[in-house]
Amino acid sequence: MKNKIIIIAIFFIFFSITAGCTGRQEERLEEISIEINGHGFLVEVADNSEERQRGYMEREGIGHDEGMLFVFRGDQRLSFWMKNTPSPLSIAYIDSRGVIREIHHMEPFSEKPVPSAGSVRYALEVNQGRFSELGIVPGDKLEFPGGKLPTTSE
Repeated sequence: MKNKIIIIAIFFIFFSITAGCTGRQEERLEEISIEINGHGFLVEVADNSEERQRGYMEREGIGHDEGMLFVFRGDQRLSFWMKNTPSPLSIAYIDSRGVIREIHHMEPFSEKPVPSAGSVRYALEVNQGRFSELGIVPGDKLEFPGGKLPTTSE
């Protein structure tokens, strides 16, 4: 009987530890559909400081037409890095009207800042090279559901 209790306790501890290891990295944020040049993306919306700081850290396997849209309260110069981010990404810096101002490529795990050249309101991360594959360039505009641009939850 004592051995059964020990085995059950070990199983419970192991299960608790492994469940805790995978919890946060697989959690998805609220999602919306957007379009750029008629091409649809399903994007998670990071609209508060905790979600923006976490971003795609420790996440692998971003879908082909998925991304993460970072929403900020006001126009500002932004800077992103790839700390603890295993997937190569491209980032588009976007102004308050939804117009892409610039696109950069970012390398996995790099802590080198990738700043915007000017003030922007949004940043959109997708798999590296996806914008190029679709012919998306600065000057193109994001179309949001109902034409309404997202705002922060803060």
